[in-house]
Amino acid sequence: MSYSAKVKNELVHLSDLDEREQVAQLAGIARMDGSILIGAGKQISLALVSEHAAVARQAYSWLRQLFHLNARIEIQRHTKLKKNIRYVVRVPGQGRLKTALTTLGMMNEDGLLFRSDIAPEFTGGDQVRRAYIRGIFLGSGSLTDPQRSYHLEIVTQSEEYAEQITDLVAGYGIDFRMSYRKENCVLYLKESEQISDFLALIGAHEAVMDLENVRVAKGVRNRVNRLVNCETANMNKAIDAALRQVEMIEYIQAQDAFDKLPRALQQVANLRLLAPEASLKELGEMCDPPIGKSGINHRMRRLEQFAEKLKAEGDVW
Repeated sequence: MSYSAKVKNELVHLSDLDEREQVAQLAGIARMDGSILIGAGKQISLALVSEHAAVARQAYSWLRQLFHLNARIEIQRHTKLKKNIRYVVRVPGQGRLKTALTTLGMMNEDGLLFRSDIAPEFTGGDQVRRAYIRGIFLGSGSLTDPQRSYHLEIVTQSEEYAEQITDLVAGYGIDFRMSYRKENCVLYLKESEQISDFLALIGAHEAVMDLENVRVAKGVRNRVNRLVNCETANMNKAIDAALRQVEMIEYIQAQDAFDKLPRALQQVANLRLLAPEASLKELGEMCDPPIGKSGINHRMRRLEQFAEKLKAEGDVW
């Protein structure tokens, strides 16, 4: 089962929806998945096509319960397509269908024209708006598994309708971006917080918890990686500095100038040659008596100044 199917299964099993919310949710599904067909004698029928069995079953059930329509579900298989199963809810022409299509916001009040806008009855109360947006997602939304990436999208053929969806969810602080794919408009979210807000808006609370758990886990991994990278960079920096110090001390020895160094500097130089991998703190602990990291660093700078003075006198280091 895909991650989108898992989320949609959660949504279609939400309970405690009143009749207005059920109508609004069905309206969203019908607007995205539905087609009004005109047959002989200008008789109209309705076909809802979904790739998700649970969504098709809910649409079938509510069409019968809410509008007392005769309907049937068909399963279509296309062996040439990657997604080869589609569920088609067919509602043949019958007396109550025009009333149902008008109530679902798919036709105008005269039952003559296909509506391209969102019916105002679905933009009023908060719960109704949420149910309608939920239906839109159930109809043509998809969500990538957050373990892979953060991506939620809704696809529609109408740019005008896409803009109305954008305006509808913008009131909840969710900002869809729009792109185009072939002849379709694609509304999408890529920020994990925005996706989480949208899932909470439509009532997918289990999906929100999954997403938050993934975000926390990824955040921990990212912090660990940053710490490891930082530690590795510091280690490499310390190793490079130690190698330069060894080369510097060996240069001083090659110039027969080691005995000219003060005893404190000779001690640090010998310790560095004995322990090229040791940190400055560890070198300080090896001194007799022990000294701090800043003291070692100060002596290393004096060694460097001594070597630079030798170089200035004409030697090549």
